[in-house]
Amino acid sequence: MVCFVLQQILPETTFLPFELWPWGHFVLARDDFQREITAGFMPWQLISYSFLHGGWAHLLFNGWALYQFGSAAENVLGPRRFTFFYFFCVVGAGLCQLVVTTVMLDPVNPAPIPTVGASGGIFGLLLAFAVFYPSAKLIFLLFPVPVSARIAVMIYGGIELYLGLSGAQSGVAHFAHLGGLAFGWVLLRYWRGLPPVPRKNPPGMSR
Repeated sequence: MVCFVLQQILPETTFLPFELWPWGHFVLARDDFQREITAGFMPWQLISYSFLHGGWAHLLFNGWALYQFGSAAENVLGPRRFTFFYFFCVVGAGLCQLVVTTVMLDPVNPAPIPTVGASGGIFGLLLAFAVFYPSAKLIFLLFPVPVSARIAVMIYGGIELYLGLSGAQSGVAHFAHLGGLAFGWVLLRYWRGLPPVPRKNPPGMSR
């Protein structure tokens, strides 16, 4: 919330180094003194991008989802493991988005678009909620029929994959959402001692 308020007060260029950019170095424009305004990927952006948002609707939706799914996941994981899980998903989502945006960039006339928002971490929490509470009922915004959390997360994943591959909904980081789901799934499986990265003597989990 604090970062979003600062976004409304400070010049937009203040936050360019903290948005998630494709790999490379890009000249975006020139200021009033004809100095180049540049941007490009830096490692800290894999976390900092999640603290920035594109508008009030973006912030409020992510905040609501963080409260709904995050509080339930924290009850199972505990505060420390929950925090690690969330930021693991944020970084994983950022890595997936970084690869996709870099590969899709036009090498001749690059027009890089930065990624902001906590949605990658939120999708990881959605997956955790479905794992811990698979029978809980969720209602889609555009499809008001309750379905189990397990089915809901598969539907959301399928929609994100379709939209990401088809380009039917541009301007949304679909592959970041998919990355949050994938990295969250891998970490939960690891903690439980299950493939694809089995762990010896996994710690107990309440669900």
